[in-house]
Amino acid sequence: MCGIVGFVGARDGVSILLEGLKRLEYRGYDSAGIAVVGEQQELQVVRCQGKIAALEERLQRHPLAGATGIAHTRWATHGKPSDDNAHPHRSGPFVVVHNGIIENYADLKSALEQEGCAFSSETDTEVIVKLVEREWNLGKDYLQCVVDTLRQLRGSYAVVFLNEKRPHELIAARKESPLILGLGRGEYFLASDVPAILPYTREVVYLDDGDIVCASREGFVIESLDRGRREPNIHQIDWNPVMAEKAGYKHFMLKEIYEQPRAVIDTFRSALDFDKVQVCLPDLRLSKGQIADIEKVFLIACGTSYHAGLTAKYMIENMCKIPVEVDLASEFRYRAPLMTDRTLLIVISQSGETADTRAALQEGLDKGALCRAIVNVVGSTLARMSSGVIYTHAGPEIGVASTKAFTTQLVALYLLSLQLAYSLGRMPQEELSIHIRELLEIPGKMEAVLSGCAKVEDWARQYMHAKDFLYLARGILYPIALEGALKLKEISYIHAEGYAAGEMKHGPIALIDEDMPVVVLMQRGALYEKILSNVQEVRARGGQIIALIERESDAKVGGEDDQLVLPEASPWLSPLLFTLPLQLLAYHIAALRGTDVDQPRNLAKSVTVE
Repeated sequence: MCGIVGFVGARDGVSILLEGLKRLEYRGYDSAGIAVVGEQQELQVVRCQGKIAALEERLQRHPLAGATGIAHTRWATHGKPSDDNAHPHRSGPFVVVHNGIIENYADLKSALEQEGCAFSSETDTEVIVKLVEREWNLGKDYLQCVVDTLRQLRGSYAVVFLNEKRPHELIAARKESPLILGLGRGEYFLASDVPAILPYTREVVYLDDGDIVCASREGFVIESLDRGRREPNIHQIDWNPVMAEKAGYKHFMLKEIYEQPRAVIDTFRSALDFDKVQVCLPDLRLSKGQIADIEKVFLIACGTSYHAGLTAKYMIENMCKIPVEVDLASEFRYRAPLMTDRTLLIVISQSGETADTRAALQEGLDKGALCRAIVNVVGSTLARMSSGVIYTHAGPEIGVASTKAFTTQLVALYLLSLQLAYSLGRMPQEELSIHIRELLEIPGKMEAVLSGCAKVEDWARQYMHAKDFLYLARGILYPIALEGALKLKEISYIHAEGYAAGEMKHGPIALIDEDMPVVVLMQRGALYEKILSNVQEVRARGGQIIALIERESDAKVGGEDDQLVLPEASPWLSPLLFTLPLQLLAYHIAALRGTDVDQPRNLAKSVTVE
């Protein structure tokens, strides 16, 4: 949930750490801090409540200098946002930054207090640095101090230690929280995510659970808790710093909305065999025999990714004739789900680090299910835990509210549906060729929607002061209505609800009056007349209609100002087109209301704790 940066080298560490924090501010932004060791081996720490800008102001008043240091931007879990609770935390010659939750911190803290330790914060993190100092005072080797401390912790962590007595060395470790090592020439970087180090290196090592890395100017080694060494697997990152910048857009979210056609292309490009006109997902590692044995599919996710799973249920059940259940990861393992080795469990996550989704995946692994993942981050925990993976190739997504991660997840799930259906013999080659051709046409149609959405800004100005929104749809667009409502809630702080339109008369109709904007998603086909009837019911009660309809629909919804006409598309791909205006509507309303679009209150990009 929090953002960690570490640097060891010969350059000015403060500027590198501060820049890294800015690139990770989407991971948390209620407090921040930096610790460095100067040339005189003096440990200096500056931290404060608030965003990175507040830390910058404090550093101007209390400048730091040093070539080895660590930094942190926080999203509160234990203890309210405050200067005292901000990281790094110090005890004796040590400071530490931490992402995760130490579940047994209360017991450890009580034991330390009985030994005479005094605590200055409400955090679980301070326990870690107190334990390291205690081990150090016993005369142990530095690395052994860290190892023995980690063995006492129960929970999740990514930690980086700085020792005033070892000024040119960092020690870091991870368990169930992301941490990467960046490789430079005579310098090394540690970070929670790739954007923090993109300006300095593209060579990274994704640390595994249980890894401990010691980095100095002379090099690095990776060990485990049992002190065994492992050879690093070095990845070359193909992102560049420009990809992680706003590129002239007012907000990252707006930039990422307009990046979606390219992200969709990147996602399907490597998954299609154009010579044979087939879907090719080798990293999924599902044999025809395994596919033939599948009796049930579980799609597990949280938030926006959950809506992608709900959309995919329509695809898979229709194309593959296999029953699909879609579960919230936070609920899945607590209902004793029934799984066998003929169950296909797919977890969906942008970051690949979502705590609840990791736990759900572990449940599937424990019960012998075929476990696979759809993630955006190569080398992430879910990708490594799973027996196979589909990468979405959305690139860095800095805005907290997910946009291109969602649409690329839809594409990945569409590709999965096609491969399963074809392998099962339930989709002939001719039909598969049609689906692939329709997929190839989608990026151009997405571009057309994005270039024709000026009307959405007018709607935003008209309805920016509304207190409530209702989103209605049927069939495969119902999850898109849920996603549209979620986007509006996330970034504009307006209450919004998505409903299956057929359920409107079972409660929500009581809310409709002349002050209620009602967003309606209308797809051609068997359900069109039914949802048109729902629209008339809304209009009869004075509700304000915002309609997204497909070209060549059988009837008009209302006046030209009430509707936006979208290009025709396959029923299974039209969710990609309907999603875009909903994202833009939420964005423009939020921007007009002056909210923090990229970093909405109380939210963080990657939920890495339960």
